[in-house]
Amino acid sequence: MTTQDYQSSRLTGKQVPHFYIHSDTRYFKDTSGRTLILRGVNLSGSAKIPRNHPQHVLHDFWESAEQDGQPQQSNPYIQPSSSVASNTDGSSSFNFDTQNLTPTTHDTPISPNMNNNHNPGISYIGQNLNLEDGSADIHLTRLRQWGFNCLRFVTVWEALEHQGPGQYDDQYMEYVVAMLRKCKEFGFRVYMDPHQDLFSRFCGGSGAPLWTLHACGLNPRNFTVTGSAYLQSEWPHPDTPDPSSFPAMIWATNYNRLACQTVNTMFWAGRDYAPKCIIDGVNIQDYLQYHFLEAYRRLAMKIESVGDLLDETVIGWDSINEPNHGYLGLHNLMAIPDEVPLRIGPTPTGYQGLKMGMGMACKLENYKFGPIGPQRDGTVIVDPKGKRAWLDPSAEPDGLSGYGWRRDPGWLLGTCIWAQHGIWDPETDTVLQPNYFNQCRQDITKPADFAALYWRPHLNAYCHMIRQIHPEAILFVHPPVFEIPPNLSPTLLPILEHRSVFSSHFYDGLTLVTKHWNWFNADALGILRGKYPSVVFGLKIGETAIRKCMRAQLGVLKQDGLEKMGEFPTMMGEIGIPYDLDKSKAYKDGDYGSQIKAMDASLNACDGENMLNWTLWTYCPSNSHQWGDLWNGEDLSLWSSDDAMYQGSKYAEKSSRHGKVLGRPFQYNYGAQSAGPTPNASALTLNHRTNQCSETDLIRKGVYTPVAGLGSGSDSSLDLNLMNLNDGARALPAFCRPFPVATVGIPTYFNFDIHTASFELTVEVDTEKDSGSEWGNEELPTEIYVPAVHFGSSNTDSAGLQRRNNSENDTNPEHWPAGSSSDASLPLPGGGGQDRTSLNDTGTTQAVHFDPKRFKDTLQLEVDVSAGRWETEGQILRWYYPRKPINGQQKATYTLKVRRKFGPILWAGGQSGI
Repeated sequence: MTTQDYQSSRLTGKQVPHFYIHSDTRYFKDTSGRTLILRGVNLSGSAKIPRNHPQHVLHDFWESAEQDGQPQQSNPYIQPSSSVASNTDGSSSFNFDTQNLTPTTHDTPISPNMNNNHNPGISYIGQNLNLEDGSADIHLTRLRQWGFNCLRFVTVWEALEHQGPGQYDDQYMEYVVAMLRKCKEFGFRVYMDPHQDLFSRFCGGSGAPLWTLHACGLNPRNFTVTGSAYLQSEWPHPDTPDPSSFPAMIWATNYNRLACQTVNTMFWAGRDYAPKCIIDGVNIQDYLQYHFLEAYRRLAMKIESVGDLLDETVIGWDSINEPNHGYLGLHNLMAIPDEVPLRIGPTPTGYQGLKMGMGMACKLENYKFGPIGPQRDGTVIVDPKGKRAWLDPSAEPDGLSGYGWRRDPGWLLGTCIWAQHGIWDPETDTVLQPNYFNQCRQDITKPADFAALYWRPHLNAYCHMIRQIHPEAILFVHPPVFEIPPNLSPTLLPILEHRSVFSSHFYDGLTLVTKHWNWFNADALGILRGKYPSVVFGLKIGETAIRKCMRAQLGVLKQDGLEKMGEFPTMMGEIGIPYDLDKSKAYKDGDYGSQIKAMDASLNACDGENMLNWTLWTYCPSNSHQWGDLWNGEDLSLWSSDDAMYQGSKYAEKSSRHGKVLGRPFQYNYGAQSAGPTPNASALTLNHRTNQCSETDLIRKGVYTPVAGLGSGSDSSLDLNLMNLNDGARALPAFCRPFPVATVGIPTYFNFDIHTASFELTVEVDTEKDSGSEWGNEELPTEIYVPAVHFGSSNTDSAGLQRRNNSENDTNPEHWPAGSSSDASLPLPGGGGQDRTSLNDTGTTQAVHFDPKRFKDTLQLEVDVSAGRWETEGQILRWYYPRKPINGQQKATYTLKVRRKFGPILWAGGQSGI
């Protein structure tokens, strides 16, 4: 295979620009044929909630959404044709169809006069990053310095269409475009994430706007009292809320409560399981899916319309986040399913959930989650005292909603829709069809198959919609979490051919729920998939066994994609750890040792033979020690302003005396917090006063001057704009780790040992695939990110960035012609010295000079290579080796080993081990 083979699109056959990424094999490839690894972060977890509306605050939670502009008549719903009959058809028709769910191409285009944007209501503008105060530049600079080259860009349906069906927030879409352009300035590759958890923040998660739950005939204000969903802001009761006591991960148990089970069943399979739910003449499934697809179609159109973002910055689109089956597959309404391992708090059967939704009291089994899983903790009586989870008929006089839709007379409000379908009888308190949701409606002798019959057709429709607007989009296919995917082969779904990625998620569930790094763990994936006769057989004792097990689990998830979808790359779209372990102990003493161990175990599992791409969950600029990521008590952000070290603060002085403060190179004090809470860190709060070091000293130690104009010229008393970009990072040594960014040939193995600061890489070069006549004598390096966090030196030549060269086993000089090496395939901003500008709150501009050579950290390395030569520049190691094996064989294997000269960096307190 030659360079010519990478100069054209496999999908269209057209010539591609130099920044194009191929994804038609199990590895990403650049236009030179090098293998790429994409690693980065979800930006941002803050984007799951509206501005100024954290999930734990009840004040204005309901009112802001209910009064978010006066409900208006929705845009006319286009009655679809019925040209395609099969619900599972892979047709590529572009006419919206109730069976195929593909939006029309002739609907009303985006226009500002369609949108009702004048009402302050709720807004998601600024939630990914704040573009108005300069802080976005600092956050993105930080992420680039940590070696990240890829972002999963979080958006939610509510952000696009919060005021009502057909009422789109054009200002938010303009903000997304501006954010993506900012990401482009910093050289990031981005894939868009249509995020949701549970279904909506109004049933305890994120995603869909409030009006969708009203469309489903539900009254979310009664969810908590009826046990239909637990919301942090109302826990344990809306009359006496105490959100700080919200149990860890109880939000995820909402998947198995009435509200989420109902809306997810309606969204995915309403036609088959809720045929009476007709709104504006179509089933609720078609109504909801149409509006979801149309909202994201408009976002895609907005991004495409600016002309300079697709493929260079926005490389693709993830499918809907963590799809959930609702009631589908529930074997028996009368029992708690065995396949529901997460049980926390009052835990109803499906039938008890239906009864409580109708206002009936029930005695429920209560659970707490212990080290070996859920444990019974007595019983709890939940008494709604007659309140119902169903929308009162008075909300829609004569069947007409204030939002503009008309409900079919056969859909009665105020009573359980599942009773209306004959599943149970509230009058006699009798279950009539306990296995209703486990029967395939096309053939009741077969079990319901959520992924194959309902998720996959929606995926097909979504992918067609995206490709209609973004022809070269890489389609990130994200099936239900931890489940064996259905057949996703391009022979069944031709839309996936050539440009797709298998997207999965992984969390260490035991650490996530117990918030403690344990000396034992379990093969959670194997247990969920029935690999063991008992949970006990899936236990792993000791860190060595835990790490080996995690790597094996990630290997299984990768193999899922290869077997069910084919030869495509695998992206671990979410992976991460909670930072508030052990009752937030690290926030008091600055010791992040457990967090580093937990994060290193998860990310080490992505290395080895797995060699996975990943985007960590998450980076939240609004994170605080008290409320975490401001969403359901989660605290997974890599960075927190409360962990930033402010010189002179009492906390910093106290923290500096702790001997186990970990994570900062050059003996920097890691883990300190500011004197006061800063939930919305701006550029001003991100710049620190210091009179202890000169600017030259700070630059030599990795400190960067990111924003010109802030400081003495501002109103802030923080009059110096010198900062350490690592300030605020948490468990930095674990996630800031070396990896091969671009490899000539195929990487077959790489591994990083955090204890010894050593990295090894094995590469295989195939003469037929990796060298051809078109290569000529041009030098094409393998480029490896080698972070100064682990391999840096505190001494730097004052003349600037040092370059080191070396070679081994390089006996043939003609292999190494003179000339400069090429740039990184995923480079930092072109030119390096261009000024970047952003607006501050006064409307003036401030320059942000982003140049990778400004990072003066040099690397203190010992490098062994089996062939070729190497050099370093900044935090990039370039390795040059023959693309044609010297011995004349077709394939050659090369190895590289990197260690820090003089041993690993000592963390504060003299600790080198983690």
